[in-house]
Amino acid sequence: MIELVLSKIKIDENRSEQVIVLKEREGSRYLPVVIGISEVNAIKLKLSGIEPPRPLTHDLLLKSIEELGARLKAIHIDRLENNTFHAKLILVRNGSGEIKVDARPSDSVALALRAGSPIYVAKEVMDEAGVNEF
Repeated sequence: MIELVLSKIKIDENRSEQVIVLKEREGSRYLPVVIGISEVNAIKLKLSGIEPPRPLTHDLLLKSIEELGARLKAIHIDRLENNTFHAKLILVRNGSGEIKVDARPSDSVALALRAGSPIYVAKEVMDEAGVNEF
């Protein structure tokens, strides 16, 4: 697995697309991922440091994970199928091993940013979808 960091968020109003651009922590390739408007807003809200008066969906999920005695160890973007990325939330709870939960990369990144958890991509996914400049 290759560790990624959020590099930028791009909004293409002509194509009505929002793209998060993840970059290799120890490299120069980028992984652009098209996401929905609500997920981009959730990511931007977290990056801006604004605390909503009531928990939004990603905050609620993270709080639920924590209240159940688990933590978000990492997220893994582990598959690319028919131009769609697939991800897993990697949860750990009191030394009971890892729990993997299927998730969209957009939701996964929003959660990882809130939890301060690392973002990883499978090498074969990065080799297939990574680009050298963005």
